Amino acid sequence: MMAKKTLLNWIELSRAALNNNIESLSSLTNGKLMAVSVKANAYGHGLKEIVSLLKDNPRVDYLTVHSVEEAIACRENGWQKSVMILGPLALDNVEPILAYDFEPVIFNKSFLVNLGKMAARHGKMVKTHLKLETGTHRQGIREDELPGFAEVYKKYAGLKKPYGASMHFANIEDTTNHEYAQYQLTTFRKMVGAMVGLGIKPTLRHTASSAAAILFKKTHFELVRPGIAVYGHWPSKETYLSYRLKGGQNDLFRPVLSWKTRVTQIKRLDPDSFVGYGCTYRTTTATRLAVVPVGYYEGYSRSLSNQAYVLIKGKRAPVRGRVCMNLTMVDITDIKGVRLEDEVVIIGRNGQETVTVEQLATWANSINYEILARLSPHTSRLIVS
Repeated sequence: MMAKKTLLNWIELSRAALNNNIESLSSLTNGKLMAVSVKANAYGHGLKEIVSLLKDNPRVDYLTVHSVEEAIACRENGWQKSVMILGPLALDNVEPILAYDFEPVIFNKSFLVNLGKMAARHGKMVKTHLKLETGTHRQGIREDELPGFAEVYKKYAGLKKPYGASMHFANIEDTTNHEYAQYQLTTFRKMVGAMVGLGIKPTLRHTASSAAAILFKKTHFELVRPGIAVYGHWPSKETYLSYRLKGGQNDLFRPVLSWKTRVTQIKRLDPDSFVGYGCTYRTTTATRLAVVPVGYYEGYSRSLSNQAYVLIKGKRAPVRGRVCMNLTMVDITDIKGVRLEDEVVIIGRNGQETVTVEQLATWANSINYEILARLSPHTSRLIVS
């Protein structure tokens, strides 16, 4: 039996934080059916690990994914409840829908026809969800297209009618003015009314992303689709502000993910020494650097060069020079007692200090979603209490 090896780069996932966030969302939405998004490798947390944590949670009825490959991975990792595929599928890629009992979101009539034919051939019923275009102008169908889709549903008994009707808000996170969100919601209700008139009334209506689920009860309908809030992050500062201005509590969510690495070399530099590619940092005094084995390949953005800091022994160690593909240099001049393989916190708490995903996003001129989604799937993920 091989001895356990020391990890040099790993992510920790808190089971307690995940359960807390789901309970908070369930309380906000009065226990509505919940479809948790695990697309983009579960927002960088690790699809396999998050599915293992969610599969026995009675609050979670669905997983939502972007691709058929992600949907299959959910099944292969033990998820037996519903899986909704939000993203596009190739027009001829209908077999996995029947084989694995997936529920695709529909916005292409040609795909729906192919699905209807395949369902008829195998004598199966398929649950589908129509994506309605209400103003995001991404995926979705216009109201004047609904009669053509209704004809397809009525033609194929295996389709019967759409099981769900959905939409996605364009501007519910980026502002405290939610007039456009209200316009989209009004449009959605109107289009669902048109569906009813065409004889294709949906069983489930779902519009609520994390921000909508948090802010607007009227968006909840029969099912909600939270994403980033499940993982302990507010969708935006504006969402947080809107919720707090309404009198909401401050401690709804707890970050699930921490990211850690180790010191793999300690270097002493003279004054006027350059650090890293491009010589973008120059020491002004005798300096001690620690090299850590994390770079932009692992998801630590190059735009954090000379901007961010990591935590070592509860102290801030600033990034010096450019972030490399697999390595980053940090300044430990003022941190006493640093040794090889000491733990380094990239995201998370160390002593009284914390580095948040939102801080990294600010330094990188990005958003928390991107920081999380770009975490390498090759990094080991450990489930902790």
